[in-house]
Amino acid sequence: MVITLGPDLESALNDAANKQGIPPQVLVLNTLRERFLAATPLKPLDDWERHLLALAKDCGVSLSDTAVRREAIYD
Repeated sequence: MVITLGPDLESALNDAANKQGIPPQVLVLNTLRERFLAATPLKPLDDWERHLLALAKDCGVSLSDTAVRREAIYD
């Protein structure tokens, strides 16, 4: 498959790849893998796994270590 990029998208990809220290092709492939392959839902094998997956929920991002220190609670 060949994908033709516009100059604006190619520039943005090159900039992002340079910041990460990887070739643009690797960045594009990693991004496509994350977007299309990581979204496959887990299929529970038994009732225990089904129950465990039903309990899970997305809580957003995790807090940093400094945000959950004892000293930070009193700020």
